[in-house]
Amino acid sequence: MKKKVNELLLILAFSLIPVVLIWLPFLFRFDSFWTIPLPQNGMATIVANYDGPLYLVAAKTLYNQDLIKANFQFPLPTEYYAAHFPLFPLLIKVFGILINYPYAMLIVTLLSSALAIYFFKKLISQFVDSKSAIFLTFLFSILPARWLIVRSVGSADPLFIAGILASIYFFKNKKFWPAALWGVAATFTKSPGILLFVSYIIFYLIGSIQKKRVSFNLKRTYPLLLIPIGLLLVFVFYKFTIGDFFAYFHSGDNIHLGFPPFQIFNFSAPWVGTFWLEEIIFIYTIGAIGIYKLIQKKELELASFTGLFYFMILFVAHRDILRYFLPAVPFLFVAFSDFLVKKEVKIALGIILIPIYLYSLAFISQNVMPISNWAPFL
Repeated sequence: MKKKVNELLLILAFSLIPVVLIWLPFLFRFDSFWTIPLPQNGMATIVANYDGPLYLVAAKTLYNQDLIKANFQFPLPTEYYAAHFPLFPLLIKVFGILINYPYAMLIVTLLSSALAIYFFKKLISQFVDSKSAIFLTFLFSILPARWLIVRSVGSADPLFIAGILASIYFFKNKKFWPAALWGVAATFTKSPGILLFVSYIIFYLIGSIQKKRVSFNLKRTYPLLLIPIGLLLVFVFYKFTIGDFFAYFHSGDNIHLGFPPFQIFNFSAPWVGTFWLEEIIFIYTIGAIGIYKLIQKKELELASFTGLFYFMILFVAHRDILRYFLPAVPFLFVAFSDFLVKKEVKIALGIILIPIYLYSLAFISQNVMPISNWAPFL
């Protein structure tokens, strides 16, 4: 019992301490930190980071177009909010009963982050010893920096990643009901959650082709059908709240998929806008090697999802592509776990902690939606 309590306290520390350290310069309204100029809006800078305010609109209005038009002045069509799936806004609304909505959003993000880190710890513990699992869990709490950033602002990504991690963890351990329910939670949070179901199908198809002992038993696996049903329920929800079953597909330019692949190198694309893109090649490279290593380790459950997600990412034309790839990152930690626990990585971590922190501050300070009137959000 004491061991479990200590483990939970450690996970809470990994979840909270890096985020609080990110918040402090904004909370105390520093003019600058390490020469990086910072805005003087306090925690409003944190709350106003993309796409937090858009989820607040969905939470306050439950996608009611008349309420959106009457109370919020963002230059966006009301259909655009359908791109922001309902579980995160609904949880904000629940916590908004107790405190104002912006802080309710941050609490939901923090709790979701803790949940994601908890399931990461459970997953990675199946591959390394307990001491290494603690180190890798800490590493996952801050790396990549884009993950630390979405954990520090109002974001649905931690909730989505928690659902993905939990579903795959239970699926790997042949617990299909919790795998399905967490898969539904992921699908209620973001549309790519449906890729979980597709990856499970791929896993069984590969097992069938290889004629390995990957048993597909419909009597045991049928709960997984709840995942696509969950997506249909989101569309039904939109039918009642927005009046359009296909509202997600009418929400405008938010999917960012294009053909042929590697459209991200089209600097004139609307969501790219720059030719400074060399780090994208490193993301593609690390992802490809990671998938190969998962296959090499015969972790087909993880490889199926990571490979499918990686394949889809190749068609995404968006400058912030690492954010789109974040749901696959935990499984790259599994792929590279043998290397990541080495002494040289721990030494390097002592150096890169500083740039992770500075990058996070700089990014959050600039990734802000302009909001002149906070009253409708409270």
